[in-house]
Amino acid sequence: MSENEISYIIRGAIFKVYNTLGPGLLESVYVAALVYELKKGGLQTKVEVPVPVIYEDVKLEIGFRIDILVNNLVIIEVKSVENLAEVHHKVVLTYLKLSGKKLGILVNFNADNIAKSIFRKVNKL
Repeated sequence: MSENEISYIIRGAIFKVYNTLGPGLLESVYVAALVYELKKGGLQTKVEVPVPVIYEDVKLEIGFRIDILVNNLVIIEVKSVENLAEVHHKVVLTYLKLSGKKLGILVNFNADNIAKSIFRKVNKL
């Protein structure tokens, strides 16, 4: 299954979670519900996946973690904030670069319109 096929399923799961729970909950609630929906859809998920940082051939033990990794191909960064900041978008791009993954999805569940709060980020896709 390609990154684009996976992202289609992810988007559907995001809508299902949002329509069921609505905005205003903690990020951890959305992560758990989204993982449940993705697994129900036949996808493999990993939560809180460490992101290694290599600096001049030294592996730095920093605490960066991907919220959800789907089928070891697509990164999902989940937020539940009033407004996304530019740094949220940059974090996803940096995770893609550091992990070598090609597609990331940033979603903010604390929104009036979930369709306008899902962002695809690509790295050489």
